Amino acid sequence: MKHITRSKLNATLLAATVVTTGALFAPMVAHAQADAYPSKPITLVVPNPPGGLVDTSARLVSEPLSRVIGQSVVVDNKPGGSGNLAYSTVARSAKDGYTVLVSYSGYHIANPILMDKLPWDLKDLTPIGLITVATNVIAVHPSVPANNLKEFIAWAKQNPGKLNYASQGNGSVSHIGTEIFKQQTGIDMTHVPYKGSGQAIQDVLAGQVQVFISTPPSVMGHVQSGKLKALAVTGKTRHPQLPQVPTAAEAGLSGFELESWVALYVASGTPKDVVQKLSADVKRSMELPETKQRADAAGVEVRYLTPENTTKLLDRDTVSWAKAIKAGNIKFD
Repeated sequence: MKHITRSKLNATLLAATVVTTGALFAPMVAHAQADAYPSKPITLVVPNPPGGLVDTSARLVSEPLSRVIGQSVVVDNKPGGSGNLAYSTVARSAKDGYTVLVSYSGYHIANPILMDKLPWDLKDLTPIGLITVATNVIAVHPSVPANNLKEFIAWAKQNPGKLNYASQGNGSVSHIGTEIFKQQTGIDMTHVPYKGSGQAIQDVLAGQVQVFISTPPSVMGHVQSGKLKALAVTGKTRHPQLPQVPTAAEAGLSGFELESWVALYVASGTPKDVVQKLSADVKRSMELPETKQRADAAGVEVRYLTPENTTKLLDRDTVSWAKAIKAGNIKFD
């Protein structure tokens, strides 16, 4: 039997004690991080310019979240690269929960499918939770000689290539959704991508682009003032702020449903306790009565989902979008 000296035995016991103490201490450190979080302002990084669903959702959550956590919540708009500037900024940020991505379903789903090389990867981001969803509105300029969806589809078929449609950018819900609309109806329109809803709506109002399928925050006020015509909403039910506008199914186009969603993400590797605490604080913020009132007025539906269920939603939509993109041979313009 090999002889072990007292000094070696003591060294071995000391090493084992250090390892054991470290293993026991690690969870305590994680809990301490969560208990201290947040101790400084949080930044919400928005991949879109001001205006539209994503920016509206960011500002919808920022004020109540600030009150819940007792720290400032700053909205930082970083449009560019079809959302990739904001996504890569958060993916490469410190793993501490202070830099949060306000993720848009169009970018989060379409970019990994449509782009061969991305400056970020899905595995670089960890969900905090879903915060809002919105139906879409099929809106047209008043110069389009159609007063309902059936008339519009018939006129567009008789005039192939004469219509331009706006999108919030390549790979956005308005881009892919309108391409799916084209596939289903058999009409021909030319895609004109913009850097967000704010830029797109200006050309739609001017009549330079005639069609815009977008979320209520982008078009609702213009529909209500008569500057745009709403032919249908793409949800299962009518929108409470646009009760006179039928669903696509009611207007004669069954099976066409299009929903946009916004969720919060942080850099992967952020401590789990921090993720859980931020998610719980976001949930509290979105459940406040005044948050729902503001959301209703903006045409947005508050719908919180846990990080786990947000991942399930992303996985489900990715499968359906991938099928539609492949079937339509959709590519970035």
